[in-house]
Order: sequence, then structure tokens, then C-alpha cells
Amino acid sequence: MTIYSLYIFDRHCACVYYQDWHRTVRPKGAVEGGMLPAVYAAVYPAATPDSLYNQRGSLATSGVVVAVNESGDSTAPAQTPLLQHAPSPIAPMPPPPTAALPFDEEAKLVYGVVLSLRNMVKKLSGKDEQFVNYQTSTYKLHLYETLSGYKFVMLSDPTADSLRFVLRQLYAGPFLEYVVRNPLVDMDSRERGIDNEYFRLTTDRLVRGLTIFQ
Repeated sequence: MTIYSLYIFDRHCACVYYQDWHRTVRPKGAVEGGMLPAVYAAVYPAATPDSLYNQRGSLATSGVVVAVNESGDSTAPAQTPLLQHAPSPIAPMPPPPTAALPFDEEAKLVYGVVLSLRNMVKKLSGKDEQFVNYQTSTYKLHLYETLSGYKFVMLSDPTADSLRFVLRQLYAGPFLEYVVRNPLVDMDSRERGIDNEYFRLTTDRLVRGLTIFQ
């Protein structure tokens, strides 16, 4: 069992936060103007310094660093007798597969599924019944909706138990602490999304500490 990803949607139906862990197919870059800049820097269309780094703090591109001495002489030293043959170059690893849909379209699709199923449950079961999760052969979607209209959506392994309590814990803990009570974050802003590194780190620590996380 494991956890794949987390989406947060605001009252304006916009995706304001995204984070993934065990996703095997990396998201495709969003189209220009399709998503807020602080949601997921790795797929944001604008070229920013943050886009050079992935969500785990390592460079997204690889390279070779050549050290030189203080005098600036970059001449390679003579080969020692112990090294008879140069090491064979290591073949670069193939890039991970990319999703077919751009990230902004993917987020809209997730929100559309949640909205449709929630409305269907209300029509079939009445106003007191709530849509909390559904399961397919490849994943399970969990939903927690706040009174202010924010929707926390988590995708996990299909065999996982309900993670509604985890989403509620994310809302009652780091979300209220670092987003709602943060005077620098405009809760009705539709310009950047949730741009708070403390919230991202705390969310990552909480999810990784779960017994379901592998």
C-alpha cells in the first residue's frame, strides 16, 4: 500500500496545491496560463529558477563538475600507473514516462470527477450522505471538504483504507497553521496558489510518517 499524490482545490474550483510521492508517471508541463505558479513548480510553463529543481530538492538535470586548482589551470593530471584503463562511461538512465494530459487538464479532470460523484451521491442518497472516496482497479480517491469550500483530494493504492482522517489532519494542522493563519497568504487569492514551504515540508513529513506510506 502507498500514497500517490495530493490535490487541494479552493472555492473557485482552481487547484491551489499539489504534491506527489510514489507517482510512476510524472506530470506533463502545463500550458501557458493554465495553472497558478506556486502550485507545482516542476510543470509550471514559465522558466523560473525554481523550475530547475524537483520537489525533493535535487537538480532536475544532470551534469559533470570539473575541479580546477586555484591558479585556474584546468589541465588534467598525468595518469598514474595504477589506472591502466579509463572507466567505461555510464549510460544515462532513460527519463520516466510522462502523462498524456498536461497538468492543468489533469487537475481539472480530477476536480470534475469529484464534483460529479459528489452531486450524484447527494441526489441518490439525500443531503445527509457525503461522498468520501471511491475505488478503481488501479487507485483509490479520498475526499475531505471543508466548510469554507476547500477540497482535499488524495490518491492512494486501491487496497488502502479510508484516508479521510489524514486529510482532516492536514487541514486542522499544517493548513490552518501555515496557510489560514498566515497573514502573508491571501485565502481568496487566485494569483499564486499556496506558496508556503513550511506547509509543504510539514505535509511531506506527516504523509511519510503514516504506516501506509512505503
